[in-house]
Amino acid sequence: MNAREEVLARVRAALGADRPSPSDSVTPRLPPAGPAYRTLGSLTGERLLDLLAERLADYRAAVRRATPDGLAAEVAAALAARGARRVVVPPGLSVALPPGIEAVADDELSPQDLDAVDGVVTGAAVAIAETGTIVLDASPGQGRRAIALVPDYHLCVVRAEQVVELVPEAVARLAAGPSRPLTWISGPSATSDIELSRVEGVHGPRTLEVILSGPG
Repeated sequence: MNAREEVLARVRAALGADRPSPSDSVTPRLPPAGPAYRTLGSLTGERLLDLLAERLADYRAAVRRATPDGLAAEVAAALAARGARRVVVPPGLSVALPPGIEAVADDELSPQDLDAVDGVVTGAAVAIAETGTIVLDASPGQGRRAIALVPDYHLCVVRAEQVVELVPEAVARLAAGPSRPLTWISGPSATSDIELSRVEGVHGPRTLEVILSGPG
């Protein structure tokens, strides 16, 4: 008896004599056709946004609600509450900053430069209500990955039409730009690797604030 046969014999003995051995003829069971998970959500409108807001709060993200007409005022209120004076803004983000707030252009800013600003304001590619996840894809309204990872404060504007219920729906939307680098965000950066003590701001912003815009 070689080593393999000895191992299999011990496995059969542990399982019991009524279990079939690996050499027994067993008709394989084929998996059912198609995925066995949901690929389309059923929530729409306010119920969908409410679920996203609830899941974001579970991850300790701050959530604000705004109508499209009130978005600029809500951005101003968020930055004022934070005490921000200089924030990085991607060139493709169409959100007006209030007077007194300097929009810092990302001209390939170094990590040290990004660490020195008060925060960053970005848009989003898609948001997943079920998991409370926001996905950035480095498009013009979101900028390169570094600007959303280095500053300690991230204010993210999510529009109602960008919210889906399930992960497969988000993946389908993102498939339109398969070569873009993706950043999946579920709450502020945090880890509990060391003695189960939660430490925030290790891998990204310590504070994530989300403004859900619309409908309205």
